[in-house]
Amino acid sequence: MPSTVPIIRSRQAEKEVNGIPTQVVCTEFSNYIFIVLTQYGKIGTLISVTPDTKSNDITTPMFSTKVLLGKDEPLTHVCAKNLATFVSQEASNRPILLGLSLKDSSKDAITEMKSLIKSCQVW
Repeated sequence: MPSTVPIIRSRQAEKEVNGIPTQVVCTEFSNYIFIVLTQYGKIGTLISVTPDTKSNDITTPMFSTKVLLGKDEPLTHVCAKNLATFVSQEASNRPILLGLSLKDSSKDAITEMKSLIKSCQVW
């Protein structure tokens, strides 16, 4: 009897954010949630966002970011944490692998992008 549930769940969406076409693809793996958020049509910088198990306060986990490929700049870490921590928290503190390629990283744009990511929920 064939299973109708896909092994790997994935959803994608596209929306203009501040006049810039923005695409997101969210894919759920057994050990990570993989999110690609792009305004250039490519993966861009690859960042790992993981809950910090060393935190003493379990109700408010801290998150660590690590650039695996691409530009390792402070703004990259700030954007990654802002875009991915809510996903990890909603997905039982699972780690996030985030591909980020943005033209606009303003506060308003990040807020809209979070909504776009939420629309592709696979967790």
